[in-house]
Amino acid sequence: MRFSARLGLLLDTTYILPVLGVEVEGVERVLEALQRLRRRREVEIYYSCYSILEALWKLAKLGYDLEVVRRGLSLVEEDFRQAHPTLEGYLKALELRRRGFPDLIDLLLYTTALSNGILFLTRDKHLHEFLSEEGEETGAILLEEDFLREHA
Repeated sequence: MRFSARLGLLLDTTYILPVLGVEVEGVERVLEALQRLRRRREVEIYYSCYSILEALWKLAKLGYDLEVVRRGLSLVEEDFRQAHPTLEGYLKALELRRRGFPDLIDLLLYTTALSNGILFLTRDKHLHEFLSEEGEETGAILLEEDFLREHA
């Protein structure tokens, strides 16, 4: 894993949805903290094509304002860096899915963060528990509550 002075965070889809016009309960404090850290240049924020895909699925079910989505996607592309998956990440996600975790998108986000040496910011305690029970690396996961405890 590579580390730098700046905190690198891959955002779970939960934190990208509001940018695209979808209300998500309870994310305001996280978004405010991320914005504050960005202004101070203490964090580098990443997104994944998997989060965009998952967000589009959600938007297609809920309905959307095309202009809000356009502005939101432009903002994500301009202000965040894209974290790219690796071959090892794909295979690891597939293996973890076979071992019983149901959400392949979350697994792909986790393995993308892991293989890029950044942290995956999520509120998914079930993912953390599953990985821990399976003896997998959990240091790449930053749970929302821990992030807020340190940065709110």
